[in-house]
Amino acid sequence: MNARRTFRHGLVLGKFYPLHAGHSALIRTAEAACDRVTVQVLASSVESIPLEVRAAWLREEHPGCRIVAAMDEAEVDFDSPAAWDAHLTVISSLLDEPVDAVFTSDAYGAELARRLHSSWVQVDPGRIATPVSGTAVRADVAGHWWALPGPVRSTLIRRVVVVGAESTGTTTLARDLAEHLRTVWVPEFGREWTDLRPGGIGAPWVTAEFDLVAREQARMEDAGARLAPRPVLVCDTDVLATAVWHERYVGSGSASVEAMAKTRVPDLYLLTGDEIPFVQDGMRDGEHLRGWMTRRFREVLAAQPAPWLEVTGSPTERLTAATAAVEALLHRGWELADPLG
Repeated sequence: MNARRTFRHGLVLGKFYPLHAGHSALIRTAEAACDRVTVQVLASSVESIPLEVRAAWLREEHPGCRIVAAMDEAEVDFDSPAAWDAHLTVISSLLDEPVDAVFTSDAYGAELARRLHSSWVQVDPGRIATPVSGTAVRADVAGHWWALPGPVRSTLIRRVVVVGAESTGTTTLARDLAEHLRTVWVPEFGREWTDLRPGGIGAPWVTAEFDLVAREQARMEDAGARLAPRPVLVCDTDVLATAVWHERYVGSGSASVEAMAKTRVPDLYLLTGDEIPFVQDGMRDGEHLRGWMTRRFREVLAAQPAPWLEVTGSPTERLTAATAAVEALLHRGWELADPLG
């Protein structure tokens, strides 16, 4: 960058499909040079990540900027005056006042700045300082995981959830799988709550407790997703499993927990079989219900949209089967549609 003065109002725009470290470096450069910065998120209907999701990423990562968003269905053709006019109609509609500096890495910024009667500041041409692009990320999310900020990771991470009845090895499998995959795992908050809850282990359960457990489990899951060193997160239970536990302890379904589960569908479920011996750890009381719970988990998993696999056998056999399923999931990639070209 070669800005010799402070600008009043800077503009950064892009698809942010997805937001990555190069985008953030560009925005931070603009913030350092301007009194205020507007960041425009421009998306098209052919793209896989919703406009508002991308805008939410930017609002979290760059709270000092004015973040605005709109659909822009015009073709990307920098040699077409008609295409430029169509883009400028959208861009201008999102400005609350004129800009006096446009910040881009790519050369189209010169023409954009000319059309907006402002200065052009080119930042990191050729992306030497931050070698990443949206195209590269979409082609290889795992290979560019280092370049994705926390909220983007939370959206794109592959979530694998281990569920099962009491004493069926869910925690062992979740921990072993995460260690094998070199990623983080999310423990079961419900077990912690069982130890902390008013009245102790033996007190009757109420629906409000399961709402609390579901919310905290989801919060822990989202926090873990932001920190995972690889694009896969292993969870020891989730909100859907909490709904099954509500049936077990309250005797009926929970509309609130079930509704929340529908908004948090993972990428893969692993169900642990109940063929192994029951081990009493001082907190378990459901040996007589293990068969019912396993059958109920099968029914619930069959009725929801995520793929699932029941794993049985020794810990090594279970880990081998689970690892193969997860690796197949990651091998499929993210299938992010190409943007308008």
